[in-house]
Amino acid sequence: MIVLNGYALSKGIHLKLHLLGPSTENLCTGYGTGFVAINRQRIETSCVVLPEQIIEPWDASRFEALSESHFTFLANLGMELVLLGTGAVQRFPDPRLLRPLIEARIGFEIMDPPAACRTYNILVGEGRKVAAALLL
Repeated sequence: MIVLNGYALSKGIHLKLHLLGPSTENLCTGYGTGFVAINRQRIETSCVVLPEQIIEPWDASRFEALSESHFTFLANLGMELVLLGTGAVQRFPDPRLLRPLIEARIGFEIMDPPAACRTYNILVGEGRKVAAALLL
């Protein structure tokens, strides 16, 4: 049994999560094959989404092109966590490429773009300093 705000929920009950009010932060409002929507604006190139800024296009156009300089760029954004959406298939970069994030003590998660978008929205709603770096 799950208890939420004092109410017992049975298995099989679905909850719909939504914002309580308007937000000034950038949010992922949609995604699909080859695109992501930020604040209902369709983006079809790789991008980095921050709560107050969208960097588009991001020069990391595809997974195979990732270099240490891309992660140095992400480390210099001042975020506490980076979500890397690696494209249609979840793939893990060589650990040597992640060195700038590790040395800066910035957390990171590797996932596909839809999962990165959902996770980003939740963390922004919690007031976290998070970046979603999305390879599309």
